Amino acid sequence: MVYALIGAVLIGVSLGLLGSGGSILTVPILLYLGHGDKQAIAEALGIVCAISLVGALRNARAGTVDWRAAAFFAVPGVAGSLTGAWLAHFVAGPVQIVVLGVIMLAAAISMAFWKIKDDKPPKRRHPLLMLGAGLGVGLITGFVGAGGGFVIVPALVFFAGLPLKKAIGTSLAVIAFNSAIGFVKYDQVLEQHQEPVNWQTMGMFIVLGITGTFIGSAIGSRVNHKVLRRVFAVFLVVMAIYIIAQRLPQLLRGDGGSPGVLKS
Repeated sequence: MVYALIGAVLIGVSLGLLGSGGSILTVPILLYLGHGDKQAIAEALGIVCAISLVGALRNARAGTVDWRAAAFFAVPGVAGSLTGAWLAHFVAGPVQIVVLGVIMLAAAISMAFWKIKDDKPPKRRHPLLMLGAGLGVGLITGFVGAGGGFVIVPALVFFAGLPLKKAIGTSLAVIAFNSAIGFVKYDQVLEQHQEPVNWQTMGMFIVLGITGTFIGSAIGSRVNHKVLRRVFAVFLVVMAIYIIAQRLPQLLRGDGGSPGVLKS
């Protein structure tokens, strides 16, 4: 349980520092605590929504949120989140967790080789590419409970022409919105699979995660972001391999239809 509590704080630290990564950690931690697959995804959406919203509001007050760019991501993200949550009705929980593991590996590669210079952002906006990225991120959010910040931040830099600091703040706003839509839609999924959310756990993670965002913001100017991203990437790879190794045998045996929990 201590490791889970530390993980909850790290979720907020990651979101505060990088504008990404926190949501992709939440599901594995909840699975470790014994929550069902679809239950963990739904809870992660609610947790990340609350944490990201607080972070987005703090960045808005500091002037580091571009609401126009956020809208370009959030509007198609609604369609993506709803579609992803709808697809979850027809897919076994272990399949979603394996897909999440693959996405975590992709996120690790993205973070490890991320080459974005804050002082030289592109100046041209590409609205169609922003809409397409928003739709894809929303789909990921609704299907596996990952906010997609590892896609949103670089997309905001390259497609919206935002400096890195503003891209991070804007990413939090997009993640909060997409996660809220996905969480509301997931009520139907949980009802079908009889996996109610654990509000007590969600509340604890939200409080610790919000605390983590303040820590992340406080140390943001004192750490080497390149080193931090690579350390985080290694951690993601370990977590991804762990959850895939837990769920893939279920699928190969053909018993992936029944929700399970990760062994601690």
